Amino acid sequence: MNITRIAQPGRLRLVIAAVIVAIAGLLIPLSQVASARTAEAAAAGDSSKPSIVLVHGAWADTSSWHGVIKRLQADGYTVYAPPNPLHSLPYDTAYLADFLHSISGPIVLVGHSYGGAVITNAATGDPQVKALVYVDAFAPARGQTLAQLLAAYPGSCAVPANLHVVPFPGAPSGVGDAYIKQSVFPSCMANGLPATEAHVLAVTQLPIATIALTQKSGVPAWKTIPSWAVVGTADHAIPPALQLAMAHTAHAHVTRVDAPHLSMISNPRTVTNVILQAVRATSYPGLCPRAATGTVDRRCLPRAPARQAPPVGVPQLRSAGDRPDLVDLPSRAFRASQRRTGSRSREG
Repeated sequence: MNITRIAQPGRLRLVIAAVIVAIAGLLIPLSQVASARTAEAAAAGDSSKPSIVLVHGAWADTSSWHGVIKRLQADGYTVYAPPNPLHSLPYDTAYLADFLHSISGPIVLVGHSYGGAVITNAATGDPQVKALVYVDAFAPARGQTLAQLLAAYPGSCAVPANLHVVPFPGAPSGVGDAYIKQSVFPSCMANGLPATEAHVLAVTQLPIATIALTQKSGVPAWKTIPSWAVVGTADHAIPPALQLAMAHTAHAHVTRVDAPHLSMISNPRTVTNVILQAVRATSYPGLCPRAATGTVDRRCLPRAPARQAPPVGVPQLRSAGDRPDLVDLPSRAFRASQRRTGSRSREG
């Protein structure tokens, strides 16, 4: 009898252990299935995002997109910044078109300066390109040349007197590589940037073959692809009036920013927001009509940067443009204390 009593607790422990093992055997596969489904859902979410291709212009290089790339990658986007050869408009167009064909899925294509002319031609007839974004850029119509456009809107600093042209092997007669003279680069291309940065950019600029400025543009992609434009109102290279005229012709949604020609360096947040506006238009095509066709849904508009909550009881200006004597008192406790003391917030 004593043996049986001793054995029963041992048998009970064995039974309990067996039940636990059985339950664990059921739970582990279920957790694996849940994890697999979560991974599949995440992969599906990532695949719905377009790739973003950034094309630099003349007298710049891919590093000029650094601030934009960093922000886009932080938001989980796949970003490409291929080099722009700057050899000629047809060659550069073909080079970019081949690069785009190596990418699977939808693409938002962004061009700066001369890069705008390249994307205008390279994206024509490409069903993968869902949106075009012009950043201080050319958006030529068919048959136009960049030299003709600049002549029609005087005021550009990119004139022959400010160029240093050097020969290169195999160049056609009269064609050379054009640099912006280092002495004028800061005021021409980088006005508003720190002087040390502007001088570095002057040294590292990539030249453009002069023939690219006189070659006619082809059928523009913006005829069939929705477009956005960032216009730097302090641009000395491409006059803002010319940028606005081209954007109007392309029916682009325009964002003005107080920035030089290199707005993606001076104002990367603004440029990134406009790119994301184009991305959201790709995600919600029924809600994001072209600017000329109607009201744009709020989900298609740039997101305002997140604001940090002010310390409790500290008055804060509503915005940088508000009068300094019109303040928001963010703390309920502060308001209550003001009411108790019979005082009121001052308004001018």
